[in-house]
Amino acid sequence: MDPLPLLQQLVAIPSVNPMGRAVQAPEYLETRLTEFLCGFFRDLGVPHEAIEVLPGRSNVLARFDSPGAKATVILDAHQDTVPVDGMTIPPFAAEVRDGRLYGRGACDVKGGMAAMISAFVRLVRERPAGAANVIMSCTCDEECTAKGILDVAKLWTDPNRHSPIISGAPDLVVCAEPTDLNIVVAHRGATRWKIQTIGKAAHSSRPSEGINAIYRMADLLSVLEHFANELPGMVPAHRLCGPATLSVGRIEGGISVNTVPDECSIEIDRRVLPGEDGIKVMQQVEDYLRHRLDVDFKMLPPWIVGQSLSDHNNGPWADQLLTVIQRHVGTREKIGVPYGTNASRTSAANVPSMVFGPGSIYQAHTADEWIDIAELRQAAEIYFDFCAHAVVP
Repeated sequence: MDPLPLLQQLVAIPSVNPMGRAVQAPEYLETRLTEFLCGFFRDLGVPHEAIEVLPGRSNVLARFDSPGAKATVILDAHQDTVPVDGMTIPPFAAEVRDGRLYGRGACDVKGGMAAMISAFVRLVRERPAGAANVIMSCTCDEECTAKGILDVAKLWTDPNRHSPIISGAPDLVVCAEPTDLNIVVAHRGATRWKIQTIGKAAHSSRPSEGINAIYRMADLLSVLEHFANELPGMVPAHRLCGPATLSVGRIEGGISVNTVPDECSIEIDRRVLPGEDGIKVMQQVEDYLRHRLDVDFKMLPPWIVGQSLSDHNNGPWADQLLTVIQRHVGTREKIGVPYGTNASRTSAANVPSMVFGPGSIYQAHTADEWIDIAELRQAAEIYFDFCAHAVVP
């Protein structure tokens, strides 16, 4: 099955993650893509189900069972994309030109999804002897809070959850992300939370009668910038994933220009290395600030806790996949990356996990997002070949 026509269909269906914004149909949420995928698997004639994780947002699971299987593998690709603000191309036109397909999600990660589903379809139709049992997992909400993959993992970790598609822990999870056909065996995670400063409101004509929360935040930000610069020296860099980092991505405060603001908040992204605790990194920040500031502040609960991917148990699986890749495209590597993926969540659920897919991370989330069509097709062949021969090491 050629994955290109399928990818064109996937890109043409908007599935933008609101990322905390107000929902605006039809571009936002995965609802329409979920409906398409359920219809696709129904027409294919395989067991499948949609499991609602959030209102209007569901995971879609489908299963292929192989007689004599020596492994059960989950192929996971997320349905959602980042927003389309600032794009210089029509985001959902799925235009093909110069050997590339353009559109939001083409690279991250509907290209990987199309390649995985293409391989899944071949397994169903050809039923190669000794192939693995394969579960196709199309998850929601990867780009924001990872609630989709967390719900999938509950199907083998929570005794109160049951599914006809996933009845127990798989032997391996392969997550689709743009890796240039290399294998990501380790990556950083992200803990994200808000810090808030509190002031006292007053009329701007008499600012001395109030306490300006934005000024307080300015003092805090100055110290926090020093922390971010010193952090790589506080935490040893990971041999594959590089250093720990901290970044402030948003600031919000005040209600009007003629009112002294009584509240200001910032949003923090702390990248967590394998071996670090995603909650304790917040305490590290708080301790640093409180020892250097007279300004009072609040640390609000995180909306996502950093979960990194370690290469402690996926090496033999990665070696199997490297052998398959070698047959199709030549030499590739086992690598670590600074960004996060769904694989960290399934690894935390005690299943060896790794990341592999077509496309480059440098095209993900871009104004003219695209994927190389030749690499898309190579990935489909590799997924199929790997699943047709996968054996638990």
